Amino acid sequence: MIVGFHLYIIRKKGRFIILSSCFTSVPHNSLPMALWCWNLLFLSLPAILFSTQPCAYSQQVPKYRFMQNATRAAEISYYDYIVIGGGTAGCPLAATLSEHYSVLLLERGGSPYGNPNISNLASFGAALSDTSPTSPSQRFISQDGVINSRARVLGGGSCLNAGFYTRASPQYVKEAGWDGKTVNESYQWVEKVVAFQPEVKQWQSAVRDGLLEIGVVPSNGFTYDHIHGTKVGGTIFDHNGNRHTAADLLQYANPSRITLLLDATVHRILFRVKPGSRPKAHGVVFRDSLGRRHKAYLNNHPRNEIIVSAGALGSPQLLMLSGVGPADHLQAHKIKITLDQPWVGQEMSDNPMNAIFVPSPVPVEVSLIEVVGITDFGSYIEAASGENFAGGSPRDYGMFSPKIGQLSTVPPKQRTPEALAKATELMNNLDEAAFRGGFILEKIMGPISRGHLELRSRDPNDNPLVTFNYFQDPRDLERCVKGLTTVEKIIESKAFSKFRYQNMPLPMLLNMTASSPVNLLPKHTNSSLSLEQFCRDTVMTIWHYHGGCQVGKVLDADYKVLGADALRVIDGSTFNYSPGTNPQATVMMLGRYMGVKILSQRLRAEQIQQ
Repeated sequence: MIVGFHLYIIRKKGRFIILSSCFTSVPHNSLPMALWCWNLLFLSLPAILFSTQPCAYSQQVPKYRFMQNATRAAEISYYDYIVIGGGTAGCPLAATLSEHYSVLLLERGGSPYGNPNISNLASFGAALSDTSPTSPSQRFISQDGVINSRARVLGGGSCLNAGFYTRASPQYVKEAGWDGKTVNESYQWVEKVVAFQPEVKQWQSAVRDGLLEIGVVPSNGFTYDHIHGTKVGGTIFDHNGNRHTAADLLQYANPSRITLLLDATVHRILFRVKPGSRPKAHGVVFRDSLGRRHKAYLNNHPRNEIIVSAGALGSPQLLMLSGVGPADHLQAHKIKITLDQPWVGQEMSDNPMNAIFVPSPVPVEVSLIEVVGITDFGSYIEAASGENFAGGSPRDYGMFSPKIGQLSTVPPKQRTPEALAKATELMNNLDEAAFRGGFILEKIMGPISRGHLELRSRDPNDNPLVTFNYFQDPRDLERCVKGLTTVEKIIESKAFSKFRYQNMPLPMLLNMTASSPVNLLPKHTNSSLSLEQFCRDTVMTIWHYHGGCQVGKVLDADYKVLGADALRVIDGSTFNYSPGTNPQATVMMLGRYMGVKILSQRLRAEQIQQ
């Protein structure tokens, strides 16, 4: 009989472990103990995705002499290109443009370098768990009730994610209207700096072999390419456990032609509006960390441009704050209308993720997402494992901090030193076997369901309001059910049998998973009876949200804002659906690709004029 349920974080032997006071009423060496431990561990999925054993932090920090804090910026400055957002697309884009022209790169966050919570694989999850104003991760909760995060750091989401690296499919490239040769060259330009082959061990091998056993074939070995079947993908973590991000691509930049300002929050884009003419972007207003106001303008040349690369939330938000968006919504916020663009902030999507936890009777290695099954019905199957579920620093204990209480069931007044001391005592008696295992997840492609984004306020530091409408389209729900059915088959496969308690039927695993508060949605009893209900109840993000500034609606084929001059948007907000099994490779590629295209078009035009 369980007599209490309090959630705590304990540091033991240099790592953080989650436990509950329910352990006092369950024998420490029993199978129910493992069930309860894994039920608790499931809470930490957004922050523990693939955390690892501690390792010494070491990474060579690049000495970008063009990087400085915005507090040192001039009150007024002039450039050929102004790139807003030093993220996954903005860094390769700015580096490429600086080959021939002066570039200002404005990043609202700080540097990732020297921060082990970003660069050290062993600290994965700590940055996502940090809710401080200077955190590299800015948490938000969608109107759907799903907890999510957006990047606030140089390098963008590549500084926070689980590191999986894989290209878009040839079909995606074709539908996007991109040139295949330049796309391949741009991927290779990125991969020389940030992509690596992972070392596949027991758990990942079992998942791979299970996928093949149940018919997710052929076996495609290790490849960056998006191919139906089962493959091992790339990673942006090197063999020493150091993360390589889009910020590393700035090593390609011409240091004499680029200026990078950190902690520079852009408040609006400035336009010249003449009667009978289209509005033309010609500058930006930004503030530094001290609140001081700065202006940056384009040099006087017809081909100079402002390029927004602020991400799927930041780019539509900034356009609206600058008067480009749905007229009625802008008027409601008392924003002067520059351009009535009703599609800004529309068609927002987030690929729903659902997972099943599998406690293991034997020890497992710590692994990130390395293997993926690309099915023919629109679902991607992945997995992760490990014994060390770190998720924070010694000060904050990640997203389970007694101070933060993000998902904790312990009321703030009960988070006392005495309570933690008692939890420490319980920890000393806890069997390490309770923390073995991992999970297998499915993420649907697309998705088809669409939502929208609106301003919360006129403050660019505030998160906008975003609704993704998970599973609104029944085809998305059908893909989720098929994906989870595939996960169930892997769990029951011969290849995976050594990592499965044979006396734990699938309904038990499903109900254990469904009972965990992974989101803020209402729960239903016995979700295992309906995979459709399980999909709805346990939906989570895998941070692949996109849309809001899509090509064909907000932008033309060259990513120029329709109805405006000297303004483009280049980032994940332009996608109609998410590329490949993870979009980060394609977002970095897009920054390089469009930089090359802009340069070639401009240089060709200038040669003709001469």
